[in-house]
Amino acid sequence: MAMKPQLVALLEAMKALGLKPMHELSPVDAREQMEAGVRARDNPAIELGSIEELTVPGPAGDIPVRLYRPQGATGPLGALVYYHGGGHVVGSMDTHDYACRAICRDAGIVVMSVDYRMGPEARFPAAVDDCYAATKWLSENAESMGVRADRIAVGGDSAGGNLALVISLMARDDANGPAIAYQLLVYPVMDYAGGTPTYETYGNGFGPLMAASIPWFREHYFTSEEELADWRASPARAATFAGLPPALLISAQCDILAHEGRECAERLIADGVACEHVDFEGMIHAFFSMAPMLDDSIAAQTLAADRLKAALS
Repeated sequence: MAMKPQLVALLEAMKALGLKPMHELSPVDAREQMEAGVRARDNPAIELGSIEELTVPGPAGDIPVRLYRPQGATGPLGALVYYHGGGHVVGSMDTHDYACRAICRDAGIVVMSVDYRMGPEARFPAAVDDCYAATKWLSENAESMGVRADRIAVGGDSAGGNLALVISLMARDDANGPAIAYQLLVYPVMDYAGGTPTYETYGNGFGPLMAASIPWFREHYFTSEEELADWRASPARAATFAGLPPALLISAQCDILAHEGRECAERLIADGVACEHVDFEGMIHAFFSMAPMLDDSIAAQTLAADRLKAALS
């Protein structure tokens, strides 16, 4: 499958910036390259009702979060807790700021973006623990935050999609956990072992995520091979998805994770979970965060906002 012309042109422009593959960089340099690449886009600001920087208590100290509220918000609203992508090593609230703003505006909901701990400084399951703590905090403080406790969704892209599914599983199995109403799963990492057929097909020359990137992420986030079999690391290893909330799963056709996305959607449906799977033809991993430069990125964010608005209203 060929990439769409608009995407090819964008990747050529990115190539001109002299960006290096992540697996050839240190985590610190890879983070700065990603941040610099996002800043270079100079996207127009999306105006909202308010954006607030907060910290919430976590298992290893305060967790920074960013709270987005839509304009004209009245009364308690539904909310999305968003976990950014980046292989549990790179990425930040800033690299995913535009997507959070767009969803907040278009869905008319509160969005809370979580700045969870990452490897190698904080290894597995640090990210999982932070994301669950932040989500539980929002649920327990919903009234004071102007949020409906029965209308909280979780979502994220790539490693963030992995975290969203894991948090849903944890909440399902926790008698005192948050009531998750919906899942937004954008090309989630389902199994860190990798090696599916699309790794070979799209492992090189199809954007920033390469087949060689996955061992690099594993090296910096995990401490042993045995951890890969833990369902909190690889949610495909969970015993069952039964009892999870409805989901929208967005995948990209030219992505090494495309096979995992299809299998995840099929398994959710087989386990009795309402799942809508939308595969964007000719798109690559990370395309969801490339709005407003790509028409398909705008379409994917609009789709996510429409489904969240319907689910959380």
